[in-house]
Amino acid sequence: MSVIVPIHGPAVAPAPAPERVGVLLVNLGTPDTCDTKGVRVYLREFLSDPRVIENQGIFWKLALNGIILNTRPARKAKDYQKIWNNDKNESPLKTITRAQAEKLAASLTDRGHLLVDWAMRYGNPSMQDRIEALLAKGCTRLLVVPLYPQYSAATSATVCDQAFRVLRELRAQPTLRVTPPYYRDPSYIDALAQSIKSHLATLPFEPEKIVASFHGMPQAYIEKGDPYQAQCVATVEALRARMGMDDKKLLLTFQSRFGFDAWLQPYTDKTIEKLAKDGVRKLAVVMPGFAADCLETLEEIAQENAEIFMEHGGEEFTAIPCLNDSDGGIQVIRQLVLRELQGWL
Repeated sequence: MSVIVPIHGPAVAPAPAPERVGVLLVNLGTPDTCDTKGVRVYLREFLSDPRVIENQGIFWKLALNGIILNTRPARKAKDYQKIWNNDKNESPLKTITRAQAEKLAASLTDRGHLLVDWAMRYGNPSMQDRIEALLAKGCTRLLVVPLYPQYSAATSATVCDQAFRVLRELRAQPTLRVTPPYYRDPSYIDALAQSIKSHLATLPFEPEKIVASFHGMPQAYIEKGDPYQAQCVATVEALRARMGMDDKKLLLTFQSRFGFDAWLQPYTDKTIEKLAKDGVRKLAVVMPGFAADCLETLEEIAQENAEIFMEHGGEEFTAIPCLNDSDGGIQVIRQLVLRELQGWL
């Protein structure tokens, strides 16, 4: 008598969910709180990145943990407190980046399979948390958008580093794209020009000069091949051409230097001081390297550098807001995203 043994094949895999595309806007980062403890946590993460401080040797670690993290957080906490969004208990950078993501998503509602989120490279919400959230919602393709018009290893590249770091732990990785820098994209230059004109039209004075201030970088990084300086120059040259200004009217400078090494020059604070001493009485500063207002624009430029200008003879000073979540700013991001999503939509 024969016995028939049923043969069961492997369980049938569930049908795949409809593919979704995730878009993740990423900005630099911010402390979770504006007290010394919160700033210390943020600075430790930021200054421990070898993209930011390339020499992470024993002397740097001793300086970081023995001196910097014991002195700088208290000072920077006071600066954050000057600009803190007390209504939401968060930094303006977080408020604005969230608004950028929300408005971008609202402008893309006709594409139901597209999900927009946002993250900070340092601090919260973390890139890991938001990438995992997008994957959990069925995103099999991911576009990471570093919110830096000009590329540098210390900004754009470290966003890529972190995205790759998150993905390398996954068995089922999404297909990944990263948007390129947009330092001379016509939509970006047009939005900058329009924002400058619109802001100046609200003033009771006309600035004699406009300073375009970009975040600084050690000169040594440029000598090693970082394209950041060249892209900042290209942005200002395009903006001058768009606005009909020369290098005497629209100046290029670099701010936020740190440590004792030579950084990109001319320095913003020294330039503003000299302009005031040379007789310039009315000055505007625009910060084209920042997609959103933050400590470096709202406190360092709008407050510290305004004081420098006034103390040395200046009379009228204005800091022109970043593109932020303005219509023009969102249009720049939208066009960048749609261009890089070609073939996925």
